[in-house]
Formats: sequence, structure tokens, C-alpha cells
Amino acid sequence: MTLASLRDTIARHGLDARKSLGQHFLLDEALCGRIARLAGAMAGRHVLEVGPGPGGLTRALLAGEAAHITAVELDRRAVAALAELEAAFPGRLSVVEADALKFDALALPAPRKIVANLPYNVASVLLIGWLRQAAGLEGMTLMFQQEVAERICAAPDTDPYGRLAVLAQWRCRCDMLLTLPPGAFTPPPKVYSAVVGFTPHPEDPGEALFRCMERVTAAAFGQRRKMLRGALKALGEAEALLAGCGIAGERRAETLTVAEFDRLARALLTRE
Repeated sequence: MTLASLRDTIARHGLDARKSLGQHFLLDEALCGRIARLAGAMAGRHVLEVGPGPGGLTRALLAGEAAHITAVELDRRAVAALAELEAAFPGRLSVVEADALKFDALALPAPRKIVANLPYNVASVLLIGWLRQAAGLEGMTLMFQQEVAERICAAPDTDPYGRLAVLAQWRCRCDMLLTLPPGAFTPPPKVYSAVVGFTPHPEDPGEALFRCMERVTAAAFGQRRKMLRGALKALGEAEALLAGCGIAGERRAETLTVAEFDRLARALLTRE
């Protein structure tokens, strides 16, 4: 079966990108293929793609060796366009019309990977949900606005370093893999985009410890100009918590390493 071009598919289905859905379509087949290859070995893997739009990245993934791809799409126009791909690759692609924020990635059979050009307006929220499930994922290859990607990969004591960096690096090794200019997309966004690779760490902290890490980082970075002894007051007995972890109360959140935040989260967990 010969597939229509992505631009023809967009025209036939009236699939103009909508700002309300955070849509910017990547139509360059070479770039889509490059992103699919950056996701690593695919043989036998079950892949989740979120926000596939007209299906450029979906086609690149189907050209590889993935056992099955589940494409979750909220836009009904795109779902109709993707149905043509589903028919062309029977048994290898399932298109699900759903809100990705409500879709359980762990519903896919293992081994699982997530590969997606994320809708900009929900990218960070989606990422945190998947970090919570990282123990059940083999890896993620995700595209964000470059600013968000830099925040994810940031080192301590740098301007972009914050809560997102700590949560992401606590659960995964994070690697900036590729930067794309606005002109690579239709319509062009106002910012550069970047692809980040996530390789989950072996240890599963569990839901209770993850919640403690969320609380610690929210408190610490919520008032990042304050010394930790003040910023962590909302957690109760901040001075004792910090002293028990060997962390000086006059330090500020951006100076702490991920390992130090881990100590704080574990100490908070044992106190509750």
C-alpha cells in the first residue's frame, strides 16, 4: 500500500496545527527517522507515542523493528488520518483516541519504550507522570521546547537547575540528543526544540518516596531565593531534617546535588 504524503494527509483531513493542543508537526522524514533511531534498539519493544498528529514520527517508528506501536491522540482529525496508517500496518499500530494524561503507559506489554514529540502545553506534566512509572519503562525519547530540555538536563548551581532536573535525574540518566530549529516544524514554533533521552535507573524508589521527593523539591525550589532552613519550614522541623542529612541550613536549593535531595526525601519518609 502506497501512503499519501504527510502534507497530502494534512490537507485531506483538515489537520491544521492548533495552538490550543500545543501542536507543531514535524514533517521532515529524515528528521523523524533520526529521532526514531535515537530511541535505540526496538526489536520486540512495545512503543507508546503521544500526540502523533499526522504520523510523521509514527511512520518512522513503523519502518523500524518495534513489535507494536500504540499512538495516543486527542485530536479526532488526527485519529482519522492515523487510521490509514493503522490499516497499512495491521497488527503493528493501534491508534487510541484519548487524553495522554489519563493513559497508563504500563498498560502496554513489556519491554516498553516511549517515543514522542510532546505537545508543548502538557510536556512537563506528562514527563513527571512517566518518571513515577520509570521502573516499568526501558527508556524514553522525548521532544520538548529547548528551554524545558535544558531544565531537565541541568547541573546543580546553574540557572536552569530546578525541580524538574532533580526529579528527572533522580529517576533517569538524562541525555540531550538533538536540537531542532523552529523551521523544522509546521507551523514553526517561536522557540528551538530538543530531544532528550531518558534511561531509567535500576532502583525503584516506590510511590511513597516519590511523593516525598516531590514535596521536598516543591518546597525547596518554591522559594529558591531563601536559605533551605526557611524554604523547608513547610515540611516541619526543617533544621533537624537538614542536620540529620548533613546539609547546612544556609545553603540554597540550587546548590544541592540530586543525591542530597535523595537524602532529604528518604529522611522525610522515615519521619512520617
